[in-house]
Amino acid sequence: MILDNEAMETRRLRLLRELSRLGSMREVADAVGTTTSTVSQQLGVLAREMGVDLIEPDGRRVRLTPAGRRLAEHAAVILAAVDTARLDLAPGAEPNGTLRVAGFATAIRLHLLPLVTELATSHARLHVLVREHEPPEALALLAADETDLALTYDYNLAPAVPDPSVHATALWTAPWGLGVPAGADVPDTAVSPEVFARFRDQDWIVNSRHTADETAIRTLASMAGFTPRVTHRADSLDLVQGMITAGLGVGLLPIGTPTFPAVRLLPLVDPQVVLRAHAVARQGRLAWPPLALMTDLLARRSAATAPGGPASPP
Repeated sequence: MILDNEAMETRRLRLLRELSRLGSMREVADAVGTTTSTVSQQLGVLAREMGVDLIEPDGRRVRLTPAGRRLAEHAAVILAAVDTARLDLAPGAEPNGTLRVAGFATAIRLHLLPLVTELATSHARLHVLVREHEPPEALALLAADETDLALTYDYNLAPAVPDPSVHATALWTAPWGLGVPAGADVPDTAVSPEVFARFRDQDWIVNSRHTADETAIRTLASMAGFTPRVTHRADSLDLVQGMITAGLGVGLLPIGTPTFPAVRLLPLVDPQVVLRAHAVARQGRLAWPPLALMTDLLARRSAATAPGGPASPP
């Protein structure tokens, strides 16, 4: 048998299955709400796709050939699998399967991992695959369909460029300050441009895998009338603090983070520097139950850890 079934449609298999069950083209037509000629035409197309006769005359009726009976058996299995898949993927279905999440370390550690632990009990059939990536990397994975959900961030002073191909769900926000040597003579009441002006001659430390914090730094430095000398780059916040301790420069740090003894964290106001976290998925994908569940849980957790609720993480 030569199979040419790349274009084979499940609706034709359903007609064959119904013919196997009912034994009459007319009864099949009545059962599916179409005409006898349509049933005959569609079964003819199916026979050509499969490269073999599927029905033969039987007096004034028709009957399945041996090949037709065998294909009808396969059809029952195939259609059952299709129906199972449809129920499995339908909105409102029990979330299961593998959900791939790529996100930055803070989002994973403080928000995603607690949910993964909860889901292991509440949704044991859902497996979450976690990858740590900064926003540009996570969004590239999303565009390549190598992850299902990207946990990203931008800053109010360095907003992400809108992308119509994705949908971003706002999560939490967190204020950031400027990490400086502990002995720096700067009043806590100074506004952001004044704070930055005090360190115009310092080296500046920025993220090595994302440009958003550097953009925010350059924006505030411009307001203070200078161009920052960006010399050091680090992805780890602990490493940024270590560099500050070693006298290598100053850099942005989240307010509320425990600081090293040799590091002082200055608040930034007028304007603030605010990190904004997002859960980003490709347009049209949020109806998939695992993705819808995780996005909803992240949004709920973010609301619960907002100011006024439990302690808000960086």
